[in-house]
Amino acid sequence: MSLPTVLERIAELHSVLAPKPARQVDPAAFLGTLQSAQAGLAPGMAAPPLAPTAAPLQPPIGGTPAGQAVLNLVRGEVGQAEQPPGSNDSPRIAQYRQATVGSGVGPWCAYFTSWAAREAGVPLGDAGQGFGRVDDVYAWAQRAGKAIPAGSGTPQPGDLVVWDEHIGVVESVLPDGRIQTVEGNSSDQVSRRVHDASGGGAIGYVRLG
Repeated sequence: MSLPTVLERIAELHSVLAPKPARQVDPAAFLGTLQSAQAGLAPGMAAPPLAPTAAPLQPPIGGTPAGQAVLNLVRGEVGQAEQPPGSNDSPRIAQYRQATVGSGVGPWCAYFTSWAAREAGVPLGDAGQGFGRVDDVYAWAQRAGKAIPAGSGTPQPGDLVVWDEHIGVVESVLPDGRIQTVEGNSSDQVSRRVHDASGGGAIGYVRLG
C-alpha cells in the first residue's frame, strides 16, 4: 500500500473517531417544549393562557363587627328547641339563661340575645349583666345611645330588633325591604323569621359595638 493511501485512510479514521461538537440548544425553544409537554401538547403548539386568579372574597356589607359576631353565633343556634315543648327550658336554654343575672325559667328571647351578645364580647347592660326582660334591653340601649327607633334608619345585620315583649337579631334586609331575623323563643325554639319592611311592627333596634 502506498504512502498516500495510508495517509488517506488515517485521515478517514480521524474523522470517524473525532468527537462531534455539542448541539447548541435555544433556551427559549427548550422552555417552550417543556411547557408544552407539561400541558399535554405537541411540541410547537401554544399552551393555553393561565386562568386568572380568583378575586378575594369580600367581607359582608353592612353591620358592625360586633353585630356580625352576634349574628354568626345565633345562626349556629337555629333549631335549638324547648325540651319538652312549652316548658321554656332545655339544657341549651339553661345556658342562655346564665347570661342574665337573677333570671329563672321563663320566656327566653331576651336570655338568648343576652347570651349571644356576651359570647360576642359585647354584653348587654352597664355592667354586662344581661337582661331577662325585653323592656330592660331597650331602656338600657336608649340610655347608652345604642337605640334606633323604628322608621329612623335602616336596620343592619346583627342589630337587635325589639318588639313589644319580644326580641331577635336582624340577619339581613331582603331586596324587597323585608327583614329576615333569627329569634329565640319563637314557636318554642330558635327560628328564622321574615317580617315586613317595618320589622313586623318593631319599636326599634339596638346596634351593638
